This record gives sequence, C-alpha cells and structure tokens, in this order.
Amino acid sequence: MESADGAARTLLSIGRLSRGPPFGRAHGRFGLSPSGRLLLPAPRSQENADPQRTAFLLRKQWTLYSVSPLYKFSNARLRDYARLLGAFIAAEKQKGLAVEVGVELDIKVAVSSLPDLKGSDQDQAAILVQLSSRSPASPKNSEEKLVWSGWFCCVSGDELSENVPEDFTCLPLFLANGAESYTSIVGSWFQKTFDCSFCRLAISPLNLSWMAAMWTGCKVDKTASAMELVFSVPCLPQPLDISYAIHPEDAKALWDTVQKTPGEITQEEVDVFMDCLYSHFHRHFKIHLSATKLVKVSTPIASAHCDGIIKFLQSQYLTGVLMLLTELAISQIQ
Repeated sequence: MESADGAARTLLSIGRLSRGPPFGRAHGRFGLSPSGRLLLPAPRSQENADPQRTAFLLRKQWTLYSVSPLYKFSNARLRDYARLLGAFIAAEKQKGLAVEVGVELDIKVAVSSLPDLKGSDQDQAAILVQLSSRSPASPKNSEEKLVWSGWFCCVSGDELSENVPEDFTCLPLFLANGAESYTSIVGSWFQKTFDCSFCRLAISPLNLSWMAAMWTGCKVDKTASAMELVFSVPCLPQPLDISYAIHPEDAKALWDTVQKTPGEITQEEVDVFMDCLYSHFHRHFKIHLSATKLVKVSTPIASAHCDGIIKFLQSQYLTGVLMLLTELAISQIQ
C-alpha cells in the first residue's frame, strides 16, 4: 500500500539534532546495560582496514546461524582444514548428497582469515570458507566458479569469549550464501571436527524494531533509498504482506525528535518511534499495524528478515551490523 507519491512519507518539519556514532559495544540485548540504555560509543578504529577486502560480502543474501564455541580450532591450520573439508565433501558427493542431481562438479575448498571483521582486539579474526567448482568438461585453465560462501565471525563478543575455556574459540555468528546442501555439509564437518553445534538464527519483531531505529540514525548519502518495513497480516486464508516505505530524511527527522540523549537509545524510544510510524500509517490507510507482525526491515544500511536473512549494503557500517548479529547469536547460545 502506497501513497500518491509511491511511499507513505512521514510529513514532519523538524530540525535535526546532533547524534553520536550509530554503533558501539554490546552489553546484553543489543547493547542494553543494566539501566536499560543502549550505549553507542565510537566504533573500533579501522585505519588499516581495506574496504575492498570485504566488499564481496555486500549486496548478497546471507542466512544466519549461531555456533557454539569451537574446540581445538587453530588459525594456523586453515590450509589443513581446507584439505580435510574438501575430502569430506568429495566423500559426501559419492553418496549423492553434495551436489544437485545430474551435475558433476570438481569442488575446491579455500579457508582463509578476514582480520578486518573485528570489533575489538580480543575478538577472533573472522574465518571465510569458499567452495569453487569447475565442470570436468571445462578446459583446465578455465576460471573456477564460486558456488558457496560461508564465514564465522565474532564482533565485540568479549562477554562470551572471556567465559570459555582456553581450548575453545568463540566465533558465534555464521553466515552462509549458496545452496543449502553445501551449508549442511560444511556445517556437519565443522560440528564433527570441532564438537560445536549450528542453529538457525531468527530475528524477532522486537529486534527488527531496534534495527529499524538504530539504522535510521546512521548518516547516508542523500540519494539513499527509502526505509521499508514489511508486515505480515495474521489469521488470513491467504498470506498478505503490507509494505510501508518511508523517505530516509523523514525517518531520520522523526528519530531525531524521539531520541533524547545522543549516543544512547532506550526501549522506550524505539517503541515511540515505531508507534509514530504506526499512527501515521493508520491516518492514511485506517490499518492498525500493531495488529500485524513486523517481518522485514530494509534501510540504506542493511536489510534484515525475521527468518534470519541479512543483506549488508554499506561497508562502513558492516562491523556495526555484525555487532548486533553477534549479540543475537550469543544470546541464542546462552
């Protein structure tokens, strides 16, 4: 449902307020301290980070998983792990489990480190797993095709890392892009090798609301796309979704009136922000969004779906978004 100009816009004339950086260290759910306030200090300096090294993570759809600590994992053995995982996939392929029916592929495994994806010096470097293929019919010098990617990371996960024995490595967040059959096989190998467990990571409507509020306050280009909220209407014979688009400048203007203390966010402020959007929508369409379920949030920073699907859109906010997802993964493990 849209207004005449193609989006339901919050028609507000409000001055902008100064604000602190949008992301910070996590304490409890999305950084909640015991007082219930979300702390947003400046993110970790990444002066030596090269955005090109992580650019391939942007604009892809990643499926989220939580992972318990890995036992006896060593960054010094990544080449060995690639060889062993490759042998495991080959064995599974013989059983007809690893590839699509009728497709014969030679799978090559690469395991590498992504040191830029850290929130603090205490975090483990992210680990990237990539599967590439070349058809036997292709020339030997032909380029390999990337068929699946997955990566483990821990961004500002000190709370978990400090409370596990020395032989365990904390990489609680796993993201996968590619065929689910490969995700299953890679996950199976890691579980057997490092005595860990994988579990799909969903995002609740409450946490989607936090993401909508936090990402609205981030500085983006003036040509940025609209913020879109998607709601699912319950108890209907056929599925029905409602899409609610808000111009990014209007959304930020609203948030600036709601946020009381720059650099901090409270649950109350998130609730007021969402209630204002709901009220505006009701005035135009006479629909109570509070009776529906928020299932997806799309902003110029990232998009997130309740099923645990994420798409990163801005490299400068990549670690900030990962911090929130790390917090969700840790809370699910604990």
